[in-house]
Amino acid sequence: MDFVIDYIYTVFIQNFDFWLIFGLIAQAMFMMRFMVQWIASERVGRSIVPIAFWFFSIGGGVMLFVYGLVRKEPILILGQGLGLIIYFRNLWLIFKEKRQDPTI
Repeated sequence: MDFVIDYIYTVFIQNFDFWLIFGLIAQAMFMMRFMVQWIASERVGRSIVPIAFWFFSIGGGVMLFVYGLVRKEPILILGQGLGLIIYFRNLWLIFKEKRQDPTI
């Protein structure tokens, strides 16, 4: 049990700095995309992905990517880097579709 307490102290107290706060905010922003999607789906009674989902994905993804660069975390760098390409591509497809059919 002491190992767990020591680990939590090291990770959350001893390593507390600006980048930890930045990373926590980034993760919260990234998580908000799921909240937006869930709430929107509940309102219409079916699964949908609102455009705000992609904006939260990009905001949180950029912040987590920067956090990964600063902390030298290759998993975050690779994962968020690829994710950002996908998020921007989805927005591009949405805006392209809306330009072609303004009634969407």
